[in-house]
Amino acid sequence: MIADLLIVAAIVALALPVVLGRSAFTSVALFVAYGLLLAFAWVRLDAVDVALTEAAIGAGLSGVLLLGAARRLAGGPPVEDAPPGKAQVALIGVGCAGLAVALGAAILALPDPAPSLAGPVMANIAALEVGNPVTAVLMGFRGLDTLLEAAVLVLAVVALWALAPDAAWGGAPGWRQPRAADGPLALLARVLPPIGVVVAVHILWVGADAPGGKFQAAAILTAMWLLPWMAGIAAPPPISRAWLRILVAAGPVAFILAGFAGSALQGAFLAYPQGYAKAVIIAVEVVLTASIAVALALLVLGPPAEDRDA
Repeated sequence: MIADLLIVAAIVALALPVVLGRSAFTSVALFVAYGLLLAFAWVRLDAVDVALTEAAIGAGLSGVLLLGAARRLAGGPPVEDAPPGKAQVALIGVGCAGLAVALGAAILALPDPAPSLAGPVMANIAALEVGNPVTAVLMGFRGLDTLLEAAVLVLAVVALWALAPDAAWGGAPGWRQPRAADGPLALLARVLPPIGVVVAVHILWVGADAPGGKFQAAAILTAMWLLPWMAGIAAPPPISRAWLRILVAAGPVAFILAGFAGSALQGAFLAYPQGYAKAVIIAVEVVLTASIAVALALLVLGPPAEDRDA
């Protein structure tokens, strides 16, 4: 109980300066630490899969995106916003308090025991031949939702590329980073990627029977790709490359093909053939991991720019 109270106190103590801080960089740095503390909280709740996702995406990739945004804001023209009036502040406070009360009331109004589908999931998990209930839910019982999540990433990349100016279309995404000849970033960019790739493959492989899976593995692979770019050691490929576009779309396409195969063999979309469910799930997850990793990296890099040396 003492450890839980300390984690809650630390989360609240970090959340306040994230919102109230006047420096964008300080707020982002505290937000990353806030995400890591949330990961600890999920571990205490025995939700290791959620904790891995929070640490990799909620703190890691989101932190990189926010740092990039803070850098763009710092390098751009100053923006003078009029401070909110007292009435606006009071209205915002009342709205936030009302939302907090509504959420609390909804939680307290849940029946005891709370409704859960954990029982039916565990009763039917053997049909999918996987031991991790999270993988069973994501790839089996709500496989269509997972497919749509992967498709949303593809649409996000397309929308991001659409922001590129005509003169830069087809070029390399993002800005060219100065080469780090030495220092911690240069060392990590050279040493960490091989280790990270091995860790990502392990997390993907064990995800069928233990905490882990495609999203966590893809986030690690994305970070391993971005490290050399941030150190100026490697440049991202131009978005005109056919293999890059194929990789972005390969995950959802493989998932859809598996779904149609289920319709032909089992009579239902995304129904896995008996005796081959685990093999099909792992095959789809391998392709999804590569697709998600590339899509996340491209989203962090941003659209091609006319002057990439700026």
